[in-house]
Amino acid sequence: MMATWSNLGLQNSISPLMEQLNFFHDHTILILIMITSLISYIMFLLFFNKFTNRYLLHGQTIEIIWTILPAIILMFIAFPSLRLLYLLDEINSPLITLKTIGHQWYWSYEYSNFMNLEFDSYMIPTNSLENNGFRLLDVDNRIILPFNNQIRILVTATDVLHSWTIPSLGIKIDATPGRLNQTNFLMNQPGLFFGQCSEICGANHSFMPIVIESIPMSYFIKWISSHIN
Repeated sequence: MMATWSNLGLQNSISPLMEQLNFFHDHTILILIMITSLISYIMFLLFFNKFTNRYLLHGQTIEIIWTILPAIILMFIAFPSLRLLYLLDEINSPLITLKTIGHQWYWSYEYSNFMNLEFDSYMIPTNSLENNGFRLLDVDNRIILPFNNQIRILVTATDVLHSWTIPSLGIKIDATPGRLNQTNFLMNQPGLFFGQCSEICGANHSFMPIVIESIPMSYFIKWISSHIN
């Protein structure tokens, strides 16, 4: 799953957390449209209103209303936002732990649960792409993970700041030298999911893509067995 020319909004979600992020986005946009419409309507009336009140010196009632009402509206945005922030940080008994290490300018991956299986992942150059490959997005070694399972990802870097980002998963986590960050996700369907480093980490910043291949658990076990033995 990747962005295409016709995308005006967010990518389709492939995880429950990204679904919630999509719902929160729509919820917030609806509130903003209501506020913008109301203010535009009031301003339109004010521009074309010819009436004046000579005796108007103060309006405490309206001032109380336009102070309290925005605070209440902000609560409708803040509470769902805080709920999502806590959900994004929750680690729910992960089945697999994947360690991601950012380098200039490629990613390394370690499957800590399986005898430290590790490999580097480089972008495939344009002149080496196959006919069905995606330019500047495909890699030589994809991340293979099973869907419908909790995955924990540990992220760090060896040299400069990177950021491991998969939009359709709702994940954007910084890879910082000397620091280990973690998050979790669950993919609810098979497929190919693309991402990129979203931190300006140097000259080849835009050439370190991320590709996750989501497969059934039975195929994942066969893949792991073939790489360990």
